[in-house]
This record gives sequence, structure tokens and C-alpha cells, in this order.
Amino acid sequence: MRVPSNLKKGQADFNMTPMIDVVFLLIIFFLVSSHLAKQESQMPLPLPTAESGQEIIDDQQPKVVVNIAADGSLTLAGHRVPPSGLRERLQVERERSGEQLEVRIRCDRETPYANVKPVMLAATEAGIWNVAFSVIRPEDAAR
Repeated sequence: MRVPSNLKKGQADFNMTPMIDVVFLLIIFFLVSSHLAKQESQMPLPLPTAESGQEIIDDQQPKVVVNIAADGSLTLAGHRVPPSGLRERLQVERERSGEQLEVRIRCDRETPYANVKPVMLAATEAGIWNVAFSVIRPEDAAR
């Protein structure tokens, strides 16, 4: 049996090019995904004020942000979603993220409850019980 010539030297060479390519792709993926996550929570909406709101400390929990405009249109992950298709989208996110998924509702302060209720029902039907509202403090609203 013939021994390959590169093993006679006692060194094994690794080709680092594929690993470097994968690392660069992962860096690009995380940069893009973090940018999209910031975009959906920074959508310009005049949030309602609340005296009893608490700052969220544990931001490591997986969450989905649903934006509700004053006209009742829903935006999930930067895309408009019809109210009828919201439950299916939330179920997919729950299956992907696990049982501890949080739905954070950001709505315009002029949005009537009739536009918020379908979002809460869709979350319940998708098996998501952790629903929170994004609000601002009254003193921050004055600024």
C-alpha cells in the first residue's frame, strides 16, 4: 500500500478558505438580522402613555413585534400582514422559537381597541400567552 506523500512529512494541512467563508457569511447574516430587528421596533409610531409600565430587563427572550398603525394595518417583521393571516404567521414563529415566545404589540395611541383585539386573539389561538404592549412614560411623551 502506498502512503500519500503529504503524510510522510508528518503535517496535516487544513484548508481554511471554506471556514473563513462560513464565518464571513455568519457575520453578514447577524448584521442584517439585527438591523431588521431594530427596524421593526423603531417604526415611527406615537405610542400610548402608561403610568404603570415597566422597563423590560430580560431582552434575551425571543419576541415578535406586531405594529398596528392608526388605520388598523398590521406589520410583522417589516411586512404587512392581513389580520386573517396573523395567526398562521405567529404559529410559525412559535414553532421556530419555542414555547417562550413573546408577542410585543406596538400600536398608535389613536388605534381603537377593535384593531388590537384581533392581534391578541391571534396570539392566543397560536398558543402564545406572553403578550406585552409597548408604551412610554408620560414624562417622556412630553419631550
